[in-house]
Amino acid sequence: MVSTVWVIGIGTGDPGLVTYEAAEALRTVDVFLVADKGEVKHDLVEARRALCEHFIGDTHPYRFVEVPDPQRGPDAERDTSAYGAGVRDWHGARVRAYAEIIDDLPADAQIGFLVWGDPAFYDSTLRIVDRLRAECGPFEVRVIPGISAPQLLAARHAIPLNRIGTSIHITTGRRLVEEYVPDLGDVVVMLDGYLTCRELVERYPDLTIYWGAYLGGPHEVLRSGRLADVIDDLVELRGRLREEHGWVMDTYLLRP
Repeated sequence: MVSTVWVIGIGTGDPGLVTYEAAEALRTVDVFLVADKGEVKHDLVEARRALCEHFIGDTHPYRFVEVPDPQRGPDAERDTSAYGAGVRDWHGARVRAYAEIIDDLPADAQIGFLVWGDPAFYDSTLRIVDRLRAECGPFEVRVIPGISAPQLLAARHAIPLNRIGTSIHITTGRRLVEEYVPDLGDVVVMLDGYLTCRELVERYPDLTIYWGAYLGGPHEVLRSGRLADVIDDLVELRGRLREEHGWVMDTYLLRP
């Protein structure tokens, strides 16, 4: 059993986007558990390692443990029910991998999970920590918010996420097409590996899209414009970026 698990939002990898509270929390952690998703995405592990080195240095002894991430499965080929079951199975495998490490730690150890962006936005860490608490015994959970991709997207494009008196709707690429109507207001789309907004072009060509990839990182790319005018270029650009870097993290806002 461990004493405390910290779930720390670290923004998007730039030390300048890590809050003071998060930096202080980093310096209390004894063991960081970091999911290793393979060679293609290993730079995401290294970005987390670099943040620890930057903010902790030699002020506090700590371990940085890379945990091989279980295979998640073919999400794009699953319907909603199968997708949910697949994610739950993946979470269970993660819990077992983390629990095996935690069981060998001292009772007063402080564990840290470094969450890209903010733990509240489409991230599974808090669900996994809840299952860990049931698996490994009671421990305190401390959550530190971080700067999220939607916040940074708005800042980079110098826009608010909503217009006066309108709503903000946050959804995923998987749900966008079935949910979208202009009455939703401004729509932030996350976890969209296929730019499914292109399926809206025929019905809503005059939507404005504000798009950003690798936000806050050295490879940051921004685009905006009328959806019908820019979508083909965006699809080509996203594919080229994925081929060049091996992965893409992007998000976008659709504005009627």
